Amino acid sequence: MISEPYSPRTRNTKTVRLQADLVVVGGGLSGVCASITAARSGLKVVLVQDRPVLGGNASSEVRLWSLGATSHMGNNNRWSREGGLINEILLDNLKRNKEGNPLLFDTVLLEKVYEEENITLLLNTAVYGVEKGNDDHVKNVTAFCSQNSTTYIASAPLFCDASGDGIVAFMAGASFRMGAETREEFDEGFAPNIDDYGNLLGHSLYFYTKDAGKPIPYTPPSFALKNAEELPRIKNFQLGDHGCKLWWVEYGGRLDTVHQSEEIKFELWKVVYGIWDYVKNSGKFPEAENLTLEWVGTIPGKRESRRFEGDFMLTQKDIVEQRDYYDAVAFGGWAMDLHPADGIYSEHNSCTQWHGKGVYTIPYRCYYSKNIKNLFLAGRIISASHVAFGSSRVMLTCAHGAQAVGEAAVLCRQEDLLPRDVASEEHIGKLQLALNRNGQSIPRIALKDPDDLVKQAHVEASSTLRFSGFSEGGDWKPLKFGLAQMLPLRAHGNYRFVLEVDALEATNLELQLKGCSAPIHFTPDVILDKTVIELRKGRQKIAFETTKPQEQDGYSFFCLMKNEQVRVRLSDDRITGLLTVENKINKAVSNYGRQDPPAGINIDSFEFWTPERRPKGKNIALQITKALPIFEAANIKNGEVRPTPNGNTNAWVAKIEDKKPTLYLKWDGKVNIKTIKLFFDCDYDHALETTLMGHPEEVIPFVVADYRIKDSSGNVLKEINGNYQAINTIDLGHVVSTDGLVFEFSKREDNIPVSVFKISVFE
Repeated sequence: MISEPYSPRTRNTKTVRLQADLVVVGGGLSGVCASITAARSGLKVVLVQDRPVLGGNASSEVRLWSLGATSHMGNNNRWSREGGLINEILLDNLKRNKEGNPLLFDTVLLEKVYEEENITLLLNTAVYGVEKGNDDHVKNVTAFCSQNSTTYIASAPLFCDASGDGIVAFMAGASFRMGAETREEFDEGFAPNIDDYGNLLGHSLYFYTKDAGKPIPYTPPSFALKNAEELPRIKNFQLGDHGCKLWWVEYGGRLDTVHQSEEIKFELWKVVYGIWDYVKNSGKFPEAENLTLEWVGTIPGKRESRRFEGDFMLTQKDIVEQRDYYDAVAFGGWAMDLHPADGIYSEHNSCTQWHGKGVYTIPYRCYYSKNIKNLFLAGRIISASHVAFGSSRVMLTCAHGAQAVGEAAVLCRQEDLLPRDVASEEHIGKLQLALNRNGQSIPRIALKDPDDLVKQAHVEASSTLRFSGFSEGGDWKPLKFGLAQMLPLRAHGNYRFVLEVDALEATNLELQLKGCSAPIHFTPDVILDKTVIELRKGRQKIAFETTKPQEQDGYSFFCLMKNEQVRVRLSDDRITGLLTVENKINKAVSNYGRQDPPAGINIDSFEFWTPERRPKGKNIALQITKALPIFEAANIKNGEVRPTPNGNTNAWVAKIEDKKPTLYLKWDGKVNIKTIKLFFDCDYDHALETTLMGHPEEVIPFVVADYRIKDSSGNVLKEINGNYQAINTIDLGHVVSTDGLVFEFSKREDNIPVSVFKISVFE
């Protein structure tokens, strides 16, 4: 029993002091990825999260799907899903939660943090104080946990603000911006008219419904909106929509999205319960009779508040022109996506999205405060203009950049540096190399790893696929849209394509070979060659022989243009680095087949050619008379771990009939080996949304599940079964001296050959 007498003095809560190498404030995907990345390299990390669960907007409290450069597979950014740690998390979620249950995604994140012994996790703990060691350093942060009535004082030489609103950076005095810049400041044609369109993006609140199997009446609360049918955006509503499909239920862009968040939330409650009153009681939705509200969000998903200034500020031209800088550490590819500030009450379209032709890189200098010397920035608060923020704010882009922050913190502790020091020419290469070793895939950064023993090895394979076409399958696809087979072709060569079509009546079919204007994107914006073929009614083989060789290596698009009277034979073969795309519509990301922005806003016009999701999206059963040498075993040495626009698949692919595909690494003499890393094809083209949508597979079918590693004497060093991850890191536990390694892979899918992007070997 505890008994204390009356005290005339106030009592203090329990206080716990924590010392770490890195304190991360904010437990969304960004804070989680920064923390785990640092902890896995030995740093002691304190992760402070003011909510009871991790994940931020991706958590079960908000239930927004996590997206990034793939943009729901609705843009031209092929194979662009973010790599490294966030990809590991997405693949774990797919394995155990392919239906997209947001509660299960909570557990995936919690498990990832829980398993890291170097992380001290503080949930339900809100930072409310910052102490500075001097004018430009944070000394510690003070936070309070409402659930255990404990005050924490966390000290460290390095801090990362991933809190969304930037509570640490704000209290530390870091320079920041809030709202839209003028067009003139950064020459941004897409900068909004503030008086009309508004300064800020608002918050959104979601709800879920379920069928109770019997009539359910509904009496709205007194505060529910009484005229929901008059909302300009009510036209967006379709019965059955729930969760983040209701992203347009948005409000607050005219208010202070930091200090008025509770007011914004209550207004959104009014709207949500008013919409449900309209659905249940207006008589316009009789099919809703048995539906009831299952869940309504209690905290809104916040899009925008403060953005803090780094040594570099990302702007519209960096995104549109795909500008690259020496210190690139992450990439983005979501559209520049701005919303009218009046949200659900606005007469404007719910959002305005303009896409770039390809992914853009984000400089490291965006990820630390230019004023507070030991403070990293992660998440949506990084250094970007309002327009650029419209793209960089989405969660997978934020998480990808946060991995760079976590790795930079490791470098700072190893070499006694501050965040700005890492941006120097002397150190940035070390950071980029550390990131790419773990699958970060920084675009257009050529890095040589001096410690990777594979660079000195001779590579041989049991077989190599020399691609000359796909086998014929039983499915046919009507050309309701233009359909293209993406193929990595070489400059100065002509090609002949043969395929089978079926015409419902005599008609003409236009064929085009399209290319990309620059080897940095997958947008087919150049017609290289074309012809029109007369078809008779019925099935027939047709051929197209190019007459104008393309001028540069790169992915080309063999296009069958739209003709609903024609269907084409498909193949069941699926091969790494090869896929079909259609010139179709994806309204969810403002893709209407092509993009034609207004004059003067400095954004490109182009067509969208996008893939279908499996089990659809099969390849065309075409044959090429000139075999393509695109899958050589030496590709595993080039450092890339996904196909790139310059026309490289970057993968070794075995012949499809090879039942026991094997790779051999041979050195001229014995080498000492302790760690082996393998990089498999996890289909970086798939968006892998974390919640709501669901996916047909729990494992990406291209990933090698079972394999054995042997030394040159035949001793088994490691056997793996049931793998589903893109990156396998094999720690042998001791040094092995050998002049060769043998990798024996098991083929799992009849129509999918074994493939490997990269193997690295370290002492």
